[in-house]
Formats: sequence, C-alpha cells, structure tokens
Amino acid sequence: MSEPPVQSVLRALSILRELNRQQHTTVDQLHRVTLLPKPTIMRLLGTLAAAGLVAKGERGLGYRVTSDVQALSAGFHGGPLVAQAGRPWATDLTRRLRWPVAIAVLDGARIAISVSTAASSTVSPFHATIGVRHSLVTRALGRAYLAWCPEEELRILLRMLGASPDPEDNPPNLERVVRMMIATAQRQGYALRDPKVEPRSSNTVAVPIMQGAGVAGTIGFSFFRSAVSQRALVEELVPALKQASLEITTSMKRLLRSKPAASEAP
Repeated sequence: MSEPPVQSVLRALSILRELNRQQHTTVDQLHRVTLLPKPTIMRLLGTLAAAGLVAKGERGLGYRVTSDVQALSAGFHGGPLVAQAGRPWATDLTRRLRWPVAIAVLDGARIAISVSTAASSTVSPFHATIGVRHSLVTRALGRAYLAWCPEEELRILLRMLGASPDPEDNPPNLERVVRMMIATAQRQGYALRDPKVEPRSSNTVAVPIMQGAGVAGTIGFSFFRSAVSQRALVEELVPALKQASLEITTSMKRLLRSKPAASEAP
C-alpha cells in the first residue's frame, strides 16, 4: 500500500502554482483560491522564500516567484510533439509581434496550454498560463480545435461537453451554440474568445495546427483589445499565426521522420 501524501507538501505546491499564474499575488488572493488559513499561507510562503523560490513583490505588493523556479522544470524533456515542434515558432512570433503566444492541446473535454511565451512578452495580458485548462466552447484556443477537428471527433467531444456540470463547457443548447461558433470560425478562418469571458479588456485569436486530417493542437495570440484594430488582427496577427501553424506541421513531420533513425542509433 502506498504511503499517504504529505499534506504540507501538497499545500506548498498549491501556493507555488497559484503564485506562478500572476506577477504578484497577495495573501488574500491565495486564501480565496486555495482556501488555506492565512497563518498557514504565511508559514508556507516563508518556507518557499527560504528555499529561494518566492520573494516579496516590488514595493511590498504581495509575493512573486523568483527565477529559481525555472530550475524545477530543467529535467523535463517530454511533452506533446506539437509543443516540441512549436516552441521555436511561438518564441519567434512573440519576438517579432510582441504579443504572447500559446500552443494548446486537447485534454479531455478541455484545451490545455503546453507552450506559452507570456513570460517573455512585455505586453502580455497574462503572467503565466502553462498547464492552464480552458473551455473548448468559450476560449479561442478551444474553439479553433472544435472548428477544425473531424466530425466524428466533434460528436464525441459534444457528448463529453454535454456531461459537464460547468456552464462554460455545457451552456444551454450546447450543440446549436457550438455549430454556430464553428460556422463563424470557419468563415473567418480563425477563432476568437467569447466576448463575455473575463477579462474583457483582452482577447485571444487562434488557429488550428493540423496533422493529417486531425488537429494536433492550436496556436493563438492574446492581446489587449484597445491596442489591436480589426485590420491589424486580420492583416498581421492571423496571417502570422497561419504561417507559424504550417511551419509547425512541417516541423512535426520532420521530428516524426527522425524518431525511427534515433531509436536505431547504437
């Protein structure tokens, strides 16, 4: 029989995950999200600070993670093929157009972010998004998946969404809502976030990354609505995403071709 988990470690990790999602986080915010008592949160923050992973924010505004947290992922070399192939292209898009880029893959009946350049974008609406799971129905990265996946897969996903208790995943008239969204995305050639989703000051535009007849993942820009006009969206951001998507598909094919040769190497 396996040993029970160490609760203090689980609590510390929950604090660290939440800190990693924004630039600065207050004790009140951590209390609301984790439901841990504030004295416990303070002790855990002190321990994480002693380990060099957490520090007080500038001008005493809450807490933030330090650069040492990057070492926690230094030994990880896995991840979906689309993330491996897409990471250089996502980095290049942010370098050229400044806005943060995310690459996401299907995770059950949600879309999960595997690659994010939010940390390297000076104009990102968000701080950190890797590992965050979003709705297929309301979020651009999820909508781009639904709009271009095969019909057989779409029917399965609709059944899974219909079993969800979350109204964001399972709104009234689910299939009608999804079919209308798909028609709009396919007509435009890209998907946008539902305008009712917070924060309304920002938006996301996304396109699929195809692999054969299926969707390997999706790629999107997030941006402030006030800074990107409709013309800039369709003439700059969308073409850049579509080109990157094509390049990522090519990179995936190259990586797949190289795998057998690598496995046969002595």
